[in-house]
Amino acid sequence: MRVELATAEWTKSSYSGNGGQCVEWAPAHASATGIVPVRDSKRPDGPVLMVSTTAFTGLVALAKTSDI
Repeated sequence: MRVELATAEWTKSSYSGNGGQCVEWAPAHASATGIVPVRDSKRPDGPVLMVSTTAFTGLVALAKTSDI
């Protein structure tokens, strides 16, 4: 399955640190498809992790409780 993300609007996670550890996601794509694209903001042309909305919710919950 090929997903076109070239025109997606990416949003930096509010849980990303200021030390370059930034994660971005495409909320409009997630709303439209139920699949959340996630990428490293330092590598916008790099690989994209595609996860379900349920999995993304779990990742956000983990980020809220983690010090890493």
